[in-house]
Amino acid sequence: MIKNIVFDLGGVIITLSQDEAIRRFEALGLQDARQRLNAYTQSGIFGDLEAGKIDAETFRVELSKLVGHEVTYEECRHAWLGYCKELPQRNLDCLKRLRQEGYRVILLSNTNPFMMSWALSPDFDGQGHSLEDYMDALYLSYKCKVMKPSPELFRQVLLGEQILPEETLFVDDGPRNVAAASQLGIHTYCPENGADWTKELYEKIKNC
Repeated sequence: MIKNIVFDLGGVIITLSQDEAIRRFEALGLQDARQRLNAYTQSGIFGDLEAGKIDAETFRVELSKLVGHEVTYEECRHAWLGYCKELPQRNLDCLKRLRQEGYRVILLSNTNPFMMSWALSPDFDGQGHSLEDYMDALYLSYKCKVMKPSPELFRQVLLGEQILPEETLFVDDGPRNVAAASQLGIHTYCPENGADWTKELYEKIKNC
């Protein structure tokens, strides 16, 4: 029986636009942004930021070096937030319903301080609520110091929440991430970025 549902943020709760993020970083002068930005797992200074190896200020300084001119915090934030295409109300309604029905709802995301400065603010849903208002717990890669699909990150969630893999469903749009979770005995569901997963999720819960 499923008791816990672990959600990815980008590509599941939020519809992602990698092209817009690339366009914004290119506008800052990062000509090879398409090579540096990945839909699921970042590398270089982008990966270092999301793995918690560097902080937001160090990222800003290093990005400034890459593009050859000073880049501000707000410019970095604006570029990162290019990933956020849409936050469907149906997804938020589903998260609230799941919690009302007694499921433990957990976030597990490869993310960074720039993205979370928005997600953890009252601006998140446009109604004065932050992402925290929709979750029972949050596991963020830059705070956990490790990124999906590392098994270590999934183990941190299982241990931190004191939950069993066989009672847990992980929802992520990244095939490598769900494969890693499956190897630990966690049930998985891999909807496409932007898909309406709200009905199929309940089918998955029933069939687990």
